[in-house]
Amino acid sequence: MRRILCHYSCGAASAVATKLAISKYGKDRVEILNIHLKEEHPDNQRFLKDCEEWFGMKITTVQNEKYNGSIYEVFKQGYLKGIYGAPCTTQLKRKVRAEFQREDDIHIFGYTIEEQQRAIDFEDRNEDLDVDWTLIDAGLSKPDCLALLQDAGIEIPVMYKLGYKNNNCIGCVKGGMGYWNKIREDFPDVFARMAMVEREVDHSINKDPKGAVFLDELDPKRGNMDEEMDIECSFFCQMAKDDLA
Repeated sequence: MRRILCHYSCGAASAVATKLAISKYGKDRVEILNIHLKEEHPDNQRFLKDCEEWFGMKITTVQNEKYNGSIYEVFKQGYLKGIYGAPCTTQLKRKVRAEFQREDDIHIFGYTIEEQQRAIDFEDRNEDLDVDWTLIDAGLSKPDCLALLQDAGIEIPVMYKLGYKNNNCIGCVKGGMGYWNKIREDFPDVFARMAMVEREVDHSINKDPKGAVFLDELDPKRGNMDEEMDIECSFFCQMAKDDLA
């Protein structure tokens, strides 16, 4: 039988999507894949273990060994992000998953009901991939996923508690000015490190109509994270961006 490949990112939505897939297809068909990134919050490992108990299954964890699973190793190439995405997503996620997946896999990942149009757009661009939209079919939203985890007695990841919309790396280059000003408050060491990297590679994460806005020049009052677009950091998102190249 075809394998059901669940892309578990230590996010609430991917966790609930995986749980639904196990209930639908059974443990014998499901493989749960997590790609470890060195810059994720350490609480993610606690969350992963809690989810393993909830799933009643082990999660397979892999990483890009060339870059030691670190975004900063990738950034030494001299490029942080552009209109076609970020190199950390390509190197640390896309290439790793491409090596792991099989041609006939049925993919499960955490697109919620709010992202239904994105799912349609993805299908249009990636007709060769078979995806079961478990959360969308169930009509589940991001808040629903957080509530289901709490109902299951699973403590949500720290990054959600701190007010971040997603559980990505601490200091994601896809974040806007408001996001980075919150990182400045919550994780000043991360902010300082990324500000240094920007200068080393001479490439700013943020821009405005006047040009580059480097982190070490960012006004602490600029930006509003609540009004900024969600940060998407996934294999499938990067594939869609590559179609536009």
